[in-house]
Amino acid sequence: MATGRHIPRVGAARTRGLRAQSSRRLGRTRNERGSYVLEMAFSLTILLALVFGVFEISEALYTYHILSDAAREGTRYAIVRGSACSVITPCPATAANIQSYLQGLGLPGINPNLMTVTTTWPSRGSACTPSTNPCNNPGNLVQVTVTYRFPLSIPFVTASTVTMSSTSEMVISS
Repeated sequence: MATGRHIPRVGAARTRGLRAQSSRRLGRTRNERGSYVLEMAFSLTILLALVFGVFEISEALYTYHILSDAAREGTRYAIVRGSACSVITPCPATAANIQSYLQGLGLPGINPNLMTVTTTWPSRGSACTPSTNPCNNPGNLVQVTVTYRFPLSIPFVTASTVTMSSTSEMVISS
């Protein structure tokens, strides 16, 4: 059987054909690999910007919630420290007392240096005798407004400050 001719196996030809096709496919994939990386970079950038934006907006909503609680707390502080109080110190409450009280509470996530507290005693209640300024007699109103400059920083958006404000009003009890 030594005829000198080499007879190729049928399976070997088929294997070489598959290798040639797979190398052509790999060649195309290697050329497109850079575009996949670029598409992934753009997609991840947009996704991460959205995620961090949601975190920042959630923190802003949390801060507003804390501010509304702070305004109510300041009003409660003022209603028990009217002109007729005698047991609690400092008595009567002033705008400076209420501001220092709220800034000293250590509210979580709130920078006290960015918080401003404005207290007014609207004269819509009973007559202001004997005190006239502020009108903090029992039965009159006290209004506390808390303002906060929230530093908003979302990726790819210019950093800015959002001013938040919450107001609470109650009747002075003592």
